[in-house]
Amino acid sequence: MAETPANAWRTTLKRRLVVAAVGLLLWSAGIEARLVYLQVYRHADLVVRAERQQMRTVAASAKRGEILDRRGHVLAYSVDADSIYAVPTEIGDPSQAAAALCGALGDCTPADRQALADRIRRGRAFVYVRRQVTRDQARRLADLQLEGVGFMKESRRFYPNKELAAHLLGYVGLDNAGLAGLEATYDGLIKGHAGTVLIQTDAKRHAFSRIERPSTTGATLELTIDEYLQHIAERELQAGVAANHAAGGTAVIMDPWTGEILALANAPTFNPNIYRDASDDERRNRAIQDLYEPGSTFKIVTASAALEQNVVHPDDVIDVRGGVLRLGSRVIHDTSDHGVLTFTDVIVMSSNIGAIKVGLRLGQERLGIYARRFGFGRPSSPDFPGESPGILWDPAKQNEGALASMSMGYQVGVTPLQMAAAVSSVANGGELIEPRVVRAVIMDGRRVPVRRKVVHRAINQSVAAELTTIMEQVVERGTATMVQIPGYTVAGKTGTAAKLEAGRYSKSDYNASFIGFVPSRKPVFTIVIVLDSPHGANGYYGGPVSGPIFKRIATAIMRQYGVPPSINPAPPLLVARYDAEDSHEQPASTAGRAPSIVTVAGTSQGSEAIFPDLRGLSARDALHTLARLGMTTRLNGAGTVTRQEPEPGAPIDRDALCTLWLERQAGPIRLAGGSTALTAGGSTALIAGGSTALTAGGSTALTPGTTQP
Repeated sequence: MAETPANAWRTTLKRRLVVAAVGLLLWSAGIEARLVYLQVYRHADLVVRAERQQMRTVAASAKRGEILDRRGHVLAYSVDADSIYAVPTEIGDPSQAAAALCGALGDCTPADRQALADRIRRGRAFVYVRRQVTRDQARRLADLQLEGVGFMKESRRFYPNKELAAHLLGYVGLDNAGLAGLEATYDGLIKGHAGTVLIQTDAKRHAFSRIERPSTTGATLELTIDEYLQHIAERELQAGVAANHAAGGTAVIMDPWTGEILALANAPTFNPNIYRDASDDERRNRAIQDLYEPGSTFKIVTASAALEQNVVHPDDVIDVRGGVLRLGSRVIHDTSDHGVLTFTDVIVMSSNIGAIKVGLRLGQERLGIYARRFGFGRPSSPDFPGESPGILWDPAKQNEGALASMSMGYQVGVTPLQMAAAVSSVANGGELIEPRVVRAVIMDGRRVPVRRKVVHRAINQSVAAELTTIMEQVVERGTATMVQIPGYTVAGKTGTAAKLEAGRYSKSDYNASFIGFVPSRKPVFTIVIVLDSPHGANGYYGGPVSGPIFKRIATAIMRQYGVPPSINPAPPLLVARYDAEDSHEQPASTAGRAPSIVTVAGTSQGSEAIFPDLRGLSARDALHTLARLGMTTRLNGAGTVTRQEPEPGAPIDRDALCTLWLERQAGPIRLAGGSTALTAGGSTALIAGGSTALTAGGSTALTPGTTQP
C-alpha cells in the first residue's frame, strides 16, 4: 500500500539525519586529521614557535675573577650594577615612557630619547633601556615605578687604582668580555660562566614569570706586578716625560732571574674605568706595540757576539780617529773624535765607528744569529698576544751598509719588553728568560703557580761577566755617569736613535733610552727606560734624558726591597740557630726588632738572600717583614711567632708559602752551640760560643763575636 502523505515527513527527516550525520562525521574526521597533523607531524616545530613567542632567555653576565698583584693587593674586581630593561607589551605609550626614563637618567639627548622610544615601540618581550647605571640613576628610576620597567643585576668591572697598570690590565666591555690587556688575554679563565634569565609571557605578550639561573665566578689572576713598584715607575716616567717634553715613554722593571715583570708603565696613560673617553694613543701599550730602533743599547748584542766569537778582546785597540767613517757614498759620524780606543772604551764611549768596525769583522750571519739568541725578531711573552715580533732582517739579504747600521742599533726594530729580556740575559749570566706577568692562577681554591721558563742560553757566563764589567764602566766614566747611585754598582748602556719618518731619518725627533741592572754583580732588578721624541733642556741623548729616570726608579725600589749596598756593605747579622728538638721552648719577646736579610755571597742566583729569623715577633711585624720579601704567608694561632717554616737561614724562594706558628707564651730561646738567652723587660741577648747572658731592665748583653743590629 503506497505511503500516505501523512508519513512523508518521516522519510525526509531520516534523509536529513543521515546527511547531517555524514557531515558531522566528515567534520569530525577533518578535525581529527588536523589535530593529528598539528600534534604529531608539526609538533616539534610548533613547540619551538610557541616557546619563542612565550619565552625569552636573556644571558646574565658572570662575575669575573679578581686580578691581584704579587702581594695580594686587588688591581681589578667586579661589582654588581643595575641594568634597566623594559617589557614593551606592558607599556602603553612608548614616547611618554621614554621621556620619563630619560628624565630619571638625566643624561639623555633628544636623539637618545627618540632612539629609546623607537626601541620600545619595535620591541616585544624584552629590551634594554640602559646597562650598568649608577646608583643614583637606579634610585631615581625605581622611584618612578613605571609599568613595564624592571631591574636586573649585571657584573661591572672596576679598577680601584684607576690609571695604575692600565695598559697591562686592559679593560672590559658592557658584555663582560675582555677587550684589551690581560682582561682579553685571559678572558676565558677569568670571565666565569654566564647565567640566564627566563621571561615567560601570556598570549598577549604580557610577562608573568621571571626565572634566573645564577652565574659562576671566574678564576683569579695573581700577577708578578708589585703595586708599589708600579706606582714608582709610573710616577717617575710621567715626571720624566713632562720634564723632557716628550711625546711618550715606557718603563719596564723585570726580575732578571725569573723573568717576572715587576712593573710596566706607559705614558700617556688612561683610566680603564672610563676607557671610552681615552684616545687610541693613550690606550696603546707602547712596551709591547711600539717598535723603535734601539740605537747604541743594541751594542750589547754586537759586543756579546764579538767577545764570544773571539773576534775581539776587551783590551784590543780600535782606531776611530777622525770620528768619520765612509762606506761607499755613506758617511757615518761619531759624536766626537775619540782617537784610538780599546774595545771596552768603544762601548763605554758609545763609538758608532768602533761598533761598525767590530760588526764588519763579525759578518752578517753571526751578528744575525746572536740577535735572535737575544730574543729579537719574535714575540717574547705569551702573556702579550698583541706583542709585535719586531723587525730583524734576513742576514742573507743584508749588504755591508745594512750590517754597519745593525752593528750600531739601526735597521732593527725592537720593543721595550724585548730589550728588557735581552739585558736580563746579561744580568743573569747568559740565559734568555721568557718574560711573564702572571705569577699564579687561583681556581676552585687551588693556586697553580707559573714557573720560570728558560728559552735558551744566549751567551756563556764568562762573556756575560766581561760585558757586565764593560757596562759598569759606562756608568762609572762613560756616557751614563749621571746614573751613578751612591752605595751601589750599576751596569747600563745608553741609546739614542733618530726616528724614521716618511722613509727618512728625522733630524729633530729621537728615541732616547737607557737599559741596565742593579746591583751590577748580584742583580735584583733590570730596568728599561725609553722616551719618545724628547725636546726639553736635557737634549735628546739617552744618558741625560732617560738616565735620571732610571736612577730615581732604581733608588726607590732598592730602598723598598731592602737591597743591601754593593759598595762597602754593612757586615751581616748573626742569625740564631733554632733547634728542632727544643721546639717546646719559646723565644723571648723581641717586639720592635726588624729581622735583617743576610746576603749570601757566591750564590748562583746572584743576590739570593736567606730567610730571616721571625721568632719572637708579633704577627704584624712578621707580616710586614714578609711583605717586603714578596712572600705569601699563612698564620696558625695568635700571639708571637714561636716556629716558622722555612727555618731561619734557609734560602728564600719567593714563590714558596711561609707558615708561622704563634703562641701567647714567652720563654727562653735556644741559640747556636746550645746556649740560652734569658731576657726581661723586652730586651734581647745575642749569644755565641755557648755562653749565657741574663739581661734586665731593658739592657742587652752581647758576647764577643756578635754584632749589634
